[in-house]
Amino acid sequence: MSQATFDDDELFGEAAAETREDVEQHLSAAREALPTADDIWETDADNVLGVLNGLKSALDVGEAPEHLRQAKKWYTLGERADAFEDAEDLEADIEAIEELLETIEAAHDDVGELTGTVPQLRGSLQDAHDDAGDDSDD
Repeated sequence: MSQATFDDDELFGEAAAETREDVEQHLSAAREALPTADDIWETDADNVLGVLNGLKSALDVGEAPEHLRQAKKWYTLGERADAFEDAEDLEADIEAIEELLETIEAAHDDVGELTGTVPQLRGSLQDAHDDAGDDSDD
């Protein structure tokens, strides 16, 4: 084996290791950007609207989508270059974070809808009860 071939193989091995490390770092950063379980579970709000606003804020995923995108980009590059000997764990981690992000974003949207609906419902209920009180005076 010539020296140039050995150097190319060695460089490819280093590049593959660095690519895997990049994927792992971005996956770790994506996980860190996600809200914690306590963030979405605990509250000190005084009313339902406060709870919903707090939950909506807690469901912010920050930079997680961008980190996931970067992880997927480097993973795809490594896969297409056949640089990974064993990448099932990376693929599974990417899929798990992607699914979790989808769930969080759906919950965020649901809470956003409730945040708009609950005050309207409260007002309608107040009006209904005020009208019922006015009718009982007749």
